Amino acid sequence: MTKPISDLRLELPQLAAAYAGGALTPSVVVERILHEIESRGADGVWISVVRRNDALARARQLEAMSSREREALPLWGIPFSVKDCIDAVGFPTTSACPAFSYVPTRNNPAVERLLAAGAILIGKTNMDQFATGLIGVRSPYGVARNPFDAAYIPGGSSSGAAVSVAAGLVSFALATDTGGSGRVPAAFNNVVGLKPTRGLISGVGTVAACRSIETLSIFALTVRDAQAAFEVARAYDEDDPFSRPEPLEASSQLPAEFRFGVPSQLEFFGDSHAAALFGSAVERLQKLGGSKVDIDYAPFTEINDLLFKGPWLAERYGALRRIVDEQPAALFPVTRDILAGGKTISGADVFAAQQRLNILKRRVAKLWDQIDVLVVPTTGTIYRIDEVEADPITLNARLGTYTNFVNLADLSAVAVPSGFLPNGLPQGITVIAPAFADHRAASVAERFHGASDLPTGARHLRAAANSNHADLHEEIVT
Repeated sequence: MTKPISDLRLELPQLAAAYAGGALTPSVVVERILHEIESRGADGVWISVVRRNDALARARQLEAMSSREREALPLWGIPFSVKDCIDAVGFPTTSACPAFSYVPTRNNPAVERLLAAGAILIGKTNMDQFATGLIGVRSPYGVARNPFDAAYIPGGSSSGAAVSVAAGLVSFALATDTGGSGRVPAAFNNVVGLKPTRGLISGVGTVAACRSIETLSIFALTVRDAQAAFEVARAYDEDDPFSRPEPLEASSQLPAEFRFGVPSQLEFFGDSHAAALFGSAVERLQKLGGSKVDIDYAPFTEINDLLFKGPWLAERYGALRRIVDEQPAALFPVTRDILAGGKTISGADVFAAQQRLNILKRRVAKLWDQIDVLVVPTTGTIYRIDEVEADPITLNARLGTYTNFVNLADLSAVAVPSGFLPNGLPQGITVIAPAFADHRAASVAERFHGASDLPTGARHLRAAANSNHADLHEEIVT
């Protein structure tokens, strides 16, 4: 009889220790995960799941390796999932639109690197159709229910990816982030969402929402786990027109005392509990050695508006114009309307917006003389499914208040859990740093998360390593 996954620790250090000590094997882990997925039934998390025989064959291939071969694979036996707008051989890519589905012949380069590092792909996860939305309910494959309260949204567009991690079905998930899709679901599922600098992970073999500014992202139970997956996934790709070979910032670990910016204008949309929780997070950062600096949020708000109210909609429409124009009935009405909004945008509009964006980015760049990182609520609040169905555009836009600007402004970010509201729903903060300062953001996020003493994901398990981590960058890079 297959044991349940309730006590299966999937954080990378714990799973590696269980493998090394002989308490677990990849085959046993795969069996337990697939049994749990089958037991959950149509839970809206998955669009396709690996066949049991294929997964076990992969596990046994890994088990047949010598100890030296295993040691050379940093993700040996680690289960992961992939958002279904990212190509993985053996699975159709749908982007949550059955009429668009195709069968890829090559893996996305990041998927290929993860597999080459010994990871085991469990399946492709559900998402807001064509990655259009931050709510996670715009899919013909159902809704990946929020594991803390099924009446509330799971966050999108990478909903299934985040839930797959929170529910203990995988150790980490590969997702995408254009305006917050790798961060909003992290907040609503009590997991970590790492949004790297654009161009560090290849976007080849993906159905892009907005190719020039989006990035692949990673969900995990801890910052350390997300960073470990990121270090494997990232690589310069000559076939990706937006790939960048620049190295990450060399000095990543902040001193004991650091400066963190907080918007002087904060909006929680009437959610006083979320406001109080963020206030507590700020106090926690100050106790950890941070000095709070109030910053003007106006330039970030203006950049937000450029993403979904400006000419970048034309890029979204251009990538999907064939299905928008020829098969409109195949799309969710709200998705179709958003994408079609790009039809009327002119080239002049695009160039004018690019020029305005450059001015705003210069204003943002000056802030780094005053602060080391920017800290914001990942979202101002959370909504029920019935609320977003009644007002999908307005409420979706509110969820992007603290996320939409990050890719347009060319910044890096890590979203981490910050605690729970009185109703039991999780919330989070996001630590933001300049481009290529990814490890700086991760360092602060790790320090904050480690001091939070929160359970990981939705299974009420606490990671022992979460409370006493050594220097994150030292351990990963050296």
